[in-house]
Amino acid sequence: MDDSYFFSIYEGLPRQGPGDNSCTAKAFALTAPPPGKTEIIDIGCGNGMQTIALAKLCSDCMITAIDIYQPFLDELEERAEKEGVEEKIKTICTSMDELDFKEEIFDILWAEGSIFILGVEEAVSKWKSLLKPGGKIAFTEAVWITEERTAVAEEFWLNGYPGMKNEEEICHILESAGFKNVKKFRLPDSAWLKDYYIPLEKKVMKLKGEKHDKEEEEILDFILSEIEIFRKYSNEYGYAFFIAEKIE
Repeated sequence: MDDSYFFSIYEGLPRQGPGDNSCTAKAFALTAPPPGKTEIIDIGCGNGMQTIALAKLCSDCMITAIDIYQPFLDELEERAEKEGVEEKIKTICTSMDELDFKEEIFDILWAEGSIFILGVEEAVSKWKSLLKPGGKIAFTEAVWITEERTAVAEEFWLNGYPGMKNEEEICHILESAGFKNVKKFRLPDSAWLKDYYIPLEKKVMKLKGEKHDKEEEEILDFILSEIEIFRKYSNEYGYAFFIAEKIE
């Protein structure tokens, strides 16, 4: 089965990953964008809750919003028009590991809930050249919070995301890749629940009442399992925002 069914589950939801507008605003403030027009690339933008927030936060900007799933970009364009920020956003449907841009053209590289697709180390290496000297990278990533973890939480995440690291390891990757002034903060549990897990859970439960093949049913069950594990073990892992500056 291709990924279309999986992606379709997330259509029409507020977000496709943990986060909220207050976290986006806090991270954007930490980027301290330069005066004048700010060029931003939002990689793995989904349907763009954070893209629109950025467009409102930045008075003079152009945001290039990238996602591999066109229906998400269609949603983003509709939302942007309703919010009156459509002139600040252009969308491109492409893969995050096939970005075809000139080097050093963006002031800020943004990636909420998407960098895990490539993994932080590979993503930072691939994307660094897109940033101007002194440009900023801002992304969220799942991280371990505790050294000692329950078997259930550890098994789930090691199976689903074996490359998951702690905050210190992410900071080390950034510094080794040529970034400095690393800042970070952890997302609150509410940023997982309000705009992401709670709407997602409601949609999945509705979908489970419909007829599915075995693979589709397994996807729905996996999503519900992920949500339940978070409710039980969110003291052991979470999402963190990382902001860093490219060394000139």
